[in-house]
Amino acid sequence: MADDNAVTLYSNAAITDAKKNPFSIKVAMAQMLRGGAIVEVTSLDQAKIAESAGACCVIVSDPPRAGISRMPDPSLIKEIKQALSIPVMAKARVGHFVEAQILESIGVDYIDESEALAIADENHFINKHNFRVTFVCGCRDLGEALRRVREGAALIRTQGDLKGSGNVMETVRNVRKVMGEIRVLNNMDEDEVFAFSKRIQAPYDIVAQAKQMGRLPVVHFAAGGIATPADAALMMQLGCDGVFLGLEVFRCLDPYKRVRAIVQAVRNYNDPLELAEASSGLEDAMAGLSLNERQVEPFGDGGRY
Repeated sequence: MADDNAVTLYSNAAITDAKKNPFSIKVAMAQMLRGGAIVEVTSLDQAKIAESAGACCVIVSDPPRAGISRMPDPSLIKEIKQALSIPVMAKARVGHFVEAQILESIGVDYIDESEALAIADENHFINKHNFRVTFVCGCRDLGEALRRVREGAALIRTQGDLKGSGNVMETVRNVRKVMGEIRVLNNMDEDEVFAFSKRIQAPYDIVAQAKQMGRLPVVHFAAGGIATPADAALMMQLGCDGVFLGLEVFRCLDPYKRVRAIVQAVRNYNDPLELAEASSGLEDAMAGLSLNERQVEPFGDGGRY
């Protein structure tokens, strides 16, 4: 394999524009974000705070409101792109290739086909090989991750809590599930991989490449409930390449301090002394992330947390 960080594209009619939009370039674009924190923003002020705090990228989303959640206002994306020097990502609905076309036309660096928004197409994801821009997709298990890679995703986001509660439990569960399935795959004989790929409903060639590499064949981030430096370092030590931070990081008195601390934790995730330093003095900065009793299910209730 020429590049250990790139997915090999085989002759396949499903990959319609691989020569026009080479996947290796998209993989390289995603590699630029490794070891960083991507911060979700809904305004220019939030984007400037994220950049100054050391975020590797901002992801622009529609402000929370009642009803259908869609891609953000293109004028907001343009305003943020003009003001920032770091890459800008934007969300599109699952299956909504026209939203993706619009986002690509205004020059976003990455598109997140996000399950956190309303679903546009229940049965079909975007054919990401038809776009020049790099795509991000979410997953909760290995099969889902590798299906998104076959569709053209160059960065996989293992998704946890979508409610912005600051509860990292679901993210840990899903990351451990993906990593555990990769370890199972690594220990298989070659002739067992066919049955495994069928069981997880993923293309055999991508499953075989994940086995050869011993990891997902593209960049792998974690998202959901990551609210403290320790949470971010936990995701990195579990094997992720970086983290997504949700809008909850701005619900505090000093969002810069919080984001900066998490960025430092991602960069120094194996150094407990640095993590202790990053975690110190954040009580006020974390005030908006306290879990109340309604958000935590009792331990042992039917096997659920």
